Amino acid sequence: PEMALSVWKNLLHTTKGRILQQRRLSLYSGAHGYKEELIKKKLQQFAGGSINLSKEDNGIGILTLNNPKLMNAFTGTMMVELQERITELENWKDGKGLIVYGAGNTFCSGSDLNAVKEISNSQDGMNMCMFMQNTLTRLMRLPLISVALVQGKAFGGGAELTTACDFRLMTPGSEIRFVHKHMGLVPGWGGAARLVRIVGSGAALQLLSGATRVDPEKALRLGFSEQTLSSSDETTALEEARAWLSQYTEGPVSVIQAVKKVVTAGRELPLEDALRTEKDIFGTVWGGPANLQALVRRPKHK
Repeated sequence: PEMALSVWKNLLHTTKGRILQQRRLSLYSGAHGYKEELIKKKLQQFAGGSINLSKEDNGIGILTLNNPKLMNAFTGTMMVELQERITELENWKDGKGLIVYGAGNTFCSGSDLNAVKEISNSQDGMNMCMFMQNTLTRLMRLPLISVALVQGKAFGGGAELTTACDFRLMTPGSEIRFVHKHMGLVPGWGGAARLVRIVGSGAALQLLSGATRVDPEKALRLGFSEQTLSSSDETTALEEARAWLSQYTEGPVSVIQAVKKVVTAGRELPLEDALRTEKDIFGTVWGGPANLQALVRRPKHK
């Protein structure tokens, strides 16, 4: 058994390393004219607000967009902080779930227009676009089960952020709206590509070309949201979101993270690669503590 355990641990270590590497791979690199440090410097000129992360003992993280006086619009420093928080979550060994929400009873009204006006030349715009796509792709690939708690308004980039989470919960009276058309734009943070995968191309086309208001009823009908919570009160809504998420995060960290990883692989990779990744991830839990305990605890053929 000692020998088997050490073989298992080695396999686990190399596989984990490989999966982590795949997850952190940037969409954009120097080859795409992407110079991350320069982009961060530029973004840091536009200060205000913050992105806060609290990690609870039950393995659920709470990521808060905090710029209430601008309806939690993203300033440049918030974009940089979001990336830092995502890095922190990638390194959180005990994490199982994540709730993303906005301070002050509203979700996020997109980008701070003051910053946007300042970087209206196309190269800066493209750089911001690449930076945010990278960050939100890493959010989507986190080995945590994530849910956007939508209160008030999720507009523009805020609507795009909801699509980077696995699930969306909405409170009464809230709305998600891809207002990009009214700004003479299309989504640039990956929101369109992700929206198509969530609601299908027809519905995505309607929501983008009509800049349509998606209220909780419509979101449920489209399969865009999972549930309409009973309360719009921030504290109560957060409690409800925690309770909703906890039904999917019960169990050992290794197993919950493995579940999320096989689903991510299945969604993103061609079938053969997804199957190989699934085999590797299966290898990290087969014969592992949770598996062995389950075998001792109960034979399944009852």
